[in-house]
Amino acid sequence: MSHPNPIGSTAQFRGLLRSLVLDPQLLFHQVLSTDHIVSAVTDVAGQTCDRVYTPLVTLALFLSQILDDDPTCRAAVARLLAWRCAEGKSSCSPDTGAYCKARLRLPEALLPRLVRDTADRLQGHAPETWLFHGRAVTLVDGTTVSMPDTPENQAAYPQHANQEPGCGFPIARILVLISLATGAVLDAAIGPRKGKLSGESTLLRGLHERLRRGDILLGDRVFCSYFEVALLSAQGVDVVLRDHKNRPVDFRKGRRLGDDDHLVEWRKPQRASWMDPETYATIADTITVRELRVRVVQRGFRTRVLIVMTTLLDPEEFTHDELADLYRARWYAELDLRSIKQTLKMDVLRCKTPEMVRKEIWGHLLATNVIRGVMAEAARRHEVLPRQLSFQGARQTMEAFRGELSHASPVAAERLREEALKAIARHRVGNRPDRIEPRVRKRRPKAYPLTAKCHMIPISRKTMHWQVPHDPDRSLDDHARL
Repeated sequence: MSHPNPIGSTAQFRGLLRSLVLDPQLLFHQVLSTDHIVSAVTDVAGQTCDRVYTPLVTLALFLSQILDDDPTCRAAVARLLAWRCAEGKSSCSPDTGAYCKARLRLPEALLPRLVRDTADRLQGHAPETWLFHGRAVTLVDGTTVSMPDTPENQAAYPQHANQEPGCGFPIARILVLISLATGAVLDAAIGPRKGKLSGESTLLRGLHERLRRGDILLGDRVFCSYFEVALLSAQGVDVVLRDHKNRPVDFRKGRRLGDDDHLVEWRKPQRASWMDPETYATIADTITVRELRVRVVQRGFRTRVLIVMTTLLDPEEFTHDELADLYRARWYAELDLRSIKQTLKMDVLRCKTPEMVRKEIWGHLLATNVIRGVMAEAARRHEVLPRQLSFQGARQTMEAFRGELSHASPVAAERLREEALKAIARHRVGNRPDRIEPRVRKRRPKAYPLTAKCHMIPISRKTMHWQVPHDPDRSLDDHARL
C-alpha cells in the first residue's frame, strides 16, 4: 500500500525546471520562482503517492512540451529519462502511459492560478514608462481553437453547424485579458463557440472581477454596449472601445470638445435577457461618454473612418490624438493571440477530453507569461519597451541557452544570462510604418479535395478509432488518401 508523501524535493524540481524549461533568474523580478511554484502546487495538490511523476515533475514536463518544437508526450518522457540518468537517479520507463495519467491527475485549478499570479506580478512591477498616463491598459479579445474529434470534446465544444458529422472538429471559444504594457495574459475564459450565452461579451462579464479600479479596458466594438460600459464604470474601470455600428452618432449634438470630439449622454435601454431585475435596478439611468471620430489617412487600412467611444472624459489630460493612438494599439491583442496560436502551436490542440483541453489551453497561457517575463527583464535591463521585442526571438533564445545554463557554474551562468538577455533585447520587431502587403499566399496547398462527408466507420462506439471501408475496386494509393 502506498503512503502519501510530500510534493517533492524543491531542489530536485529547481534542477528539472532549469534543465527542461528555463532558468527562473531570467524572469523579470523572478515572477515565477521555484518557491512560488512549490507553494502553489502544495496548496492545490496537497500530498501525493507518486514517486516519479509528482505534480512538480508533471508540471515541468507539461511546460517543456509546450515550449519545445516537439510537443509529443514521448519526447517529454524521453527528456525526463535523460535528465534522471544524467543526475544519477534510477531510470524511468520510456512509455508515456504513466505521464499521461499524471497529467490527468494534475489539478485543473493549478495552471490558472499560476497564470494569474505571474501576470499580476509582471503588471505590478511594470515601470511608469510602460503605462498610459500612469495607468494599466488591458486588452480584451477572443479567438477559437480546434481539438481532436472525440465524443467528449464534441459534447462540450460542438463543431460548426454547417459541417457534416465526422468532417469537422470541436471548437472552443477563448476570451483573454492581456496587459498592453507587458503582453502577459492576465486571465481567460473558455466556453463553446456556439449556443446560448456563449459570445465574447458573456465571457467578459465573468472576468470583470479581474479588472481593478483605475484600469483602462481596450477592445473592439463587440464589447461596446450600455450595460458593459455602465458595469465597468461602476467598479472604477474606464473603457476605450470602438462604437457599435448600430448606434447613431451625430457630432452636432452633445457638448463639443474639439474637432470630431464631443460628450454625449447615453440612456439606459430595456433590460437584457441575461440580466436579472436586481442588477438592472442598480445600473444608472444615464452615463456620459466621449465619442471621437478618427480618420485613417495611412494607406493599406481597410477602414477609413471609425468612431471611438471612451469614458476618459478630460480632453486636456487625454487628447484626441492620444486616444486615437491608444485605440490603434488594440491590434496588439490580435498579434498576441497569433503568437500564442502559431508560435506556441495552440491553434490545434492535442488532448482528447474537455478537462485536458482546458489544461492544455492554460498551459499555453502560462508558457506565454514565462516568455513575456523574460522579455520584460530584457527590456528593463536594456531600456526598451517589451512591445519592441520579438516573441519568437525570445522563445528561440531561451531554448538555445537553456541547456548551457542548466550545467553552468554560478559565475558562468551569470555571464550566460547577461548574453541571453542582450540577445533577446536585440531581436526587435521591425518598425515598418505604412507598409502595404497584399493578403495573399504565394505557395499553393496540396491538390487534395476537402472532406465533404465522412467516408469512415468507427470500430467501436466507445472509441474514436476509425478504419477505411474496404473497396476492392480501389487501389492501395486510393485507400491511403482516405
